[in-house]
Amino acid sequence: MIAPRICLIHATPLAVAPVQAAFERLWPEAVRMNLLDDRLAPDLEATGRIDAALMERFAALARYAVQAGAQGVLFTCSAFGPAIEAAAAAAGVPTLKPNEAMFDEALDRCAARAAPGRAARIGMVATFAPSVAGMREELLALAARRGIACTLQVQCPGGALQALREGRADAHDALVEQAAGRLAGCDVLMLAQFSMAHLRERAAAAAGIAALSSPDSAVRRLRACLADPIPSPSTPHP
Repeated sequence: MIAPRICLIHATPLAVAPVQAAFERLWPEAVRMNLLDDRLAPDLEATGRIDAALMERFAALARYAVQAGAQGVLFTCSAFGPAIEAAAAAAGVPTLKPNEAMFDEALDRCAARAAPGRAARIGMVATFAPSVAGMREELLALAARRGIACTLQVQCPGGALQALREGRADAHDALVEQAAGRLAGCDVLMLAQFSMAHLRERAAAAAGIAALSSPDSAVRRLRACLADPIPSPSTPHP
């Protein structure tokens, strides 16, 4: 069987290594190609909204991926939901937003632990603040469709992403770990940006709850979409 080609589309080089590591762990046979437009996030911050020009850039990236032979597309940038939805329509192949699979896995855990009369509490650490509003809207809409009552508590550790951009990985990691600790008491923890994926176990330990990372969840979903399923993690809750 010929391994499928997956195109990974990035808005920051910081997302490349984490998703490559997830593929190596969970789907090493997949052939990966990478596209990077490192002006996406700065342009979004400058305009403050996803405009028609940005939507077309995403659609163009998806069309290029398919023209290059991609059978699946994963966007690794977490603040561009509507643009990625438009790109998915243009691509015509399985196309994932970075966090949609993680949201489903978090809600699966909440449903399994549901208590009568209590909304599930989902915690999230986000280092890119502009992504939070869209992610909150997406998660709560998905929960409503699935009939799961939940709340979302978010911690945005100030300075963490800038530290990572400046090569101060230890400072970034410490800030994320501290933020995770402030979400103790939630039912499950999500790490919003791909660049935090390597901290999943440390974040889980700090919060005392199970933690999910978006790259691992996304790779599992893509592999399932292309008919080669692998099991969800069986790690027990801390």
